[in-house]
Amino acid sequence: MSPAKLDRTDLKILDALQKDGRLTNVELAEKIGLSLSPCWRRLKRLEESGIIAGYQAILDRKALGLGVTAFVRVDIERHTPAQERRFEEAIADLPEIVSCHVISGEGAFLLTVVCESLEAYSRFALDTLMALPNVKDTQTSFSLKEVKASSALPIKLPAAR
Repeated sequence: MSPAKLDRTDLKILDALQKDGRLTNVELAEKIGLSLSPCWRRLKRLEESGIIAGYQAILDRKALGLGVTAFVRVDIERHTPAQERRFEEAIADLPEIVSCHVISGEGAFLLTVVCESLEAYSRFALDTLMALPNVKDTQTSFSLKEVKASSALPIKLPAAR
């Protein structure tokens, strides 16, 4: 997939919304130096093209009692497209799994799992993860300290002319 053709104004809109997704069109237009109608049209185009995939609140997992973050490398028995798809479909509805990546090296998948406690993670791993289709082995590392967490993408604004 090739990168979208975005100009400096589009990038400024994206950057502003990553910092505060609750900006009104008036606030956004003022922040990026554009009048209301062109700002709204650009925003709609970015949404319709899928560059802006959605809006959501960023929640504090610790404030919600989710004190354990685990990184779980999962290896599966058979590495066929059908078996990988079965695993991917099985984890799609598990809310404890907040991200899943197909990885190179050892294992097939890397999961980020959040739970209330080590005991809760242990139950999840034994009762749920190991029972998923085609799972051969798991290796878990726990986060001891979160140094940086962000969903913001690095947007590089071209130099002003």
